[in-house]
Amino acid sequence: LTILGSGTSMGVPTLGCPCAVCHSADPHDKRTRPSVRIEFGGHTVLIDTGTDFRLQALREDITRVDAVFYTHAHADHIFGLDDLRPLSFGPGRAIPLYADAPTADTIERIFEYTFSPASKYPTSAKVQMHRLTADPTAHVAVDLFGAHFERIPVQHGPQLISGYRFGSAAYLTDMSGIPESSFPLLTNLDVLIMDALRHEPHPSHSHLANSIELVRRIKPRQAYFTHMSHSLPHQATNASLPPGMQLSFDGERIPFEI
Repeated sequence: LTILGSGTSMGVPTLGCPCAVCHSADPHDKRTRPSVRIEFGGHTVLIDTGTDFRLQALREDITRVDAVFYTHAHADHIFGLDDLRPLSFGPGRAIPLYADAPTADTIERIFEYTFSPASKYPTSAKVQMHRLTADPTAHVAVDLFGAHFERIPVQHGPQLISGYRFGSAAYLTDMSGIPESSFPLLTNLDVLIMDALRHEPHPSHSHLANSIELVRRIKPRQAYFTHMSHSLPHQATNASLPPGMQLSFDGERIPFEI
């Protein structure tokens, strides 16, 4: 698993910000929009294609994408969809996209020229949308290339969105809380990647202290925090974390069993 981006919707450095983290010389403090790449058996699966996907793909030398799972339809998670175009032009089937129905509806509306037969652009990305569920509380799964991807409902402010478990790893970005019904889906994890926006509470994201308590309850072998703002300097924050927890960083590679 590769952390493509570990930052917030505004990224770090944040435009116009004079703070020390935004002007840090530590490359770990440079955070693009949140996304991960999963590589197994010669396949590449993404979770989200955010605003910075093109630059992330160039940085990590991504030359193929076999599927994309979407967490929700905010700009920092979907606006890179159009950059799938050159990776989809070759022969073979369209790249499958997986999302819950509200997320799929929004993606198809924003990228109408990609999905609508009436207004389809000739060189649109060759993709095919698959709706996982219309029920935001539903736990559903997809078997893909010999691996099992499970949707984990998580709370993102007032809405339920999609986290994902795949083998011994789980990715829960943009979450402010976890419904009780989702905790049994998160047992026996080797790797947990979880939202930890900042120190102060936030209405739609988990703050660091809350994320630490959630990790203690879930008990993964190792936890990595993501979707971090400029209020969390990498080195200083890592030094303060309990054992088995650390901040992720752009480009970090994490082994796990799928």
